Amino acid sequence: MQTLTEQVYRLDPPGGIFDDIVVRNLFPKASAGARKLLIYRAVHNGEIIRIKPGVYCLTEAYRRSHPHPFVVAALLHSPSHISLESALSHHGLIPEAVHQISSVTIRRSREFLTPLGIFTFQRVPAANPRAGVNLEKVDEYGWAFVASPLRSIADLIYLRKHISWGKDGSRFLTVSMRIEEGDLRAMQLEDFGEICQSIGNKRTRTYLNGLKTEIGR
Repeated sequence: MQTLTEQVYRLDPPGGIFDDIVVRNLFPKASAGARKLLIYRAVHNGEIIRIKPGVYCLTEAYRRSHPHPFVVAALLHSPSHISLESALSHHGLIPEAVHQISSVTIRRSREFLTPLGIFTFQRVPAANPRAGVNLEKVDEYGWAFVASPLRSIADLIYLRKHISWGKDGSRFLTVSMRIEEGDLRAMQLEDFGEICQSIGNKRTRTYLNGLKTEIGR
């Protein structure tokens, strides 16, 4: 076991994830070049993986807990929140498991192909990026910002430029997205005003208003 791997293993960070700050704190007397060499050797030996520059994870054989993908997403691109199909699946509204983690950001869109999976970040402009977004505990150690069902739908409609309430109505959600009509009608709308005020896109607001009227709220 490489020196860096041994020290991080003893530290036991949640999910085995750590960054350059942790490395510097573990080896305060080492030069920047020496720390880079420690990282290189551990990566080369297959003991740690580089998620992105400055962020690393112990490989499965050397970590005691699995990194939650929602936590990894937050480390890759910030500010952002889990949304779209990933959030809808998390809330149990769409039937299939989502293998790509989808997030929304007010910054530029990005995609990260990592050893821990594929993570996409799509830009949705919002006056209040956290409107309809909650901080949730996603596993024993990790927390992540996750869109509510309504905010997930709002983000989805904004990004699907061809979808409109007048043309598609709720069929887009019940047929294309396969959300059960009963689940749609039971959806909480306490963040409706906040979301509509935050997202300035008229087509998205019109869709949300049509949806609210249809489900009788």
